[in-house]
Order: sequence, then structure tokens, then C-alpha cells
Amino acid sequence: MPHILIEDLYIDETRLRLRRMTDDNGAITCKLTKKYEAADPTARAIVTAYLTEGEYSIFAGLPGRRISKRRYAIECDGRRFSLDRFGAALAPLELLEIEWLDSAGLHAIAAPEWTRREVSHDPAYQGGALAAHGQPKE
Repeated sequence: MPHILIEDLYIDETRLRLRRMTDDNGAITCKLTKKYEAADPTARAIVTAYLTEGEYSIFAGLPGRRISKRRYAIECDGRRFSLDRFGAALAPLELLEIEWLDSAGLHAIAAPEWTRREVSHDPAYQGGALAAHGQPKE
């Protein structure tokens, strides 16, 4: 099944995430992202800078916590979701997400019936928390 390998480094003492994405054809995209805190975690402001491999290598040497996952595109009820399957210590965790243009539309989307529970507002399931503390206990 086609997917993208995502390797993240959550840089210590910052809100920065270094990401390397490799698709099935071997194409690599590198970026540095900062997510800002918000009352609604589904509507946080994000700033992203795309990097060259050389720039990525410089940031990759910084101390931080690493996680990896494989991202799959899933079609359900006419909508495109992303299914993230985590590796290493976070396996077998799977998270489903969707992006939407406006908050009202996003909140109107029902989770597919096969999902276990809604975790959008649980900070323990955000990438930085997963990298720092591992999979949350249910």
C-alpha cells in the first residue's frame, strides 16, 4: 500500500519539529516546523520552512526526541484522511487525522465508525508528547 515514511525530531527546549518525508519513489522532502499553542488544538497556527538536504543535516545533529511513522491516505465517506502507523516504541499506535478549511466544517465531520476513540483534544497524543513520553496508557 502506498505510504510516506515520516521521521521526526522534536528539538529539545523548543517547539520546533524537524521532519524528513520519503515517499514510495524515494523522493525526500525536509522541513522545519513550529506549531503555536492554541485553545483549540485542531486550529493551531503552524509555520513551516522547507529545507535542502544540507540544511536538514545541520538541524538533525541537534539534541531531541525522535519518532517515526508511515502515513497512508485513506478514503472514507468521500473524505481523505491520513492514517499514521507509528514504529518502534510507539507501535502499534495508529492515529487518523483530517485537514479541513474551517473549524465548523471540521467539527461536523464524524469519525469513521471503525475508530476506537477521539483524541484530538488529548495533548498526550500530540507528536511532541508521544516523542517525549511514549504511547499514552488507556
